[in-house]
Amino acid sequence: QVQVVESGGGLVQAGGSLRLSCAASGRIFTINAMGWYRRAPGNQRELVAIITSGGSTNYADSVKGRFTISKDDAKNTVYLQMNSLKPEDTAVYYCYVGARERMRPVNDYWGQGTQVTVSS
Repeated sequence: QVQVVESGGGLVQAGGSLRLSCAASGRIFTINAMGWYRRAPGNQRELVAIITSGGSTNYADSVKGRFTISKDDAKNTVYLQMNSLKPEDTAVYYCYVGARERMRPVNDYWGQGTQVTVSS
């Protein structure tokens, strides 16, 4: 099994910054990608940012230039630095890990979610 644990959410004023962290642990053989999704009230879950094992990144248009995703392979950890936060960034943020245990196919693993609230 693979466990995914997020941290770093909270309440911040518009224009402020937050940094989310997510660590994957357990019987990990390889990690293909790690990233962040979010779900705002009444909306569907959407991709925020993702980073592949090779370091390629992809961002939602709404966060480009404000958010930066990075990873520490030695720690199986992914980070999301969020700057210039806006009230519309308010959502529950979920960490995603695409990983494989030895002798098993790639599977999707999710964290429990961390609340980010941006006040105006």
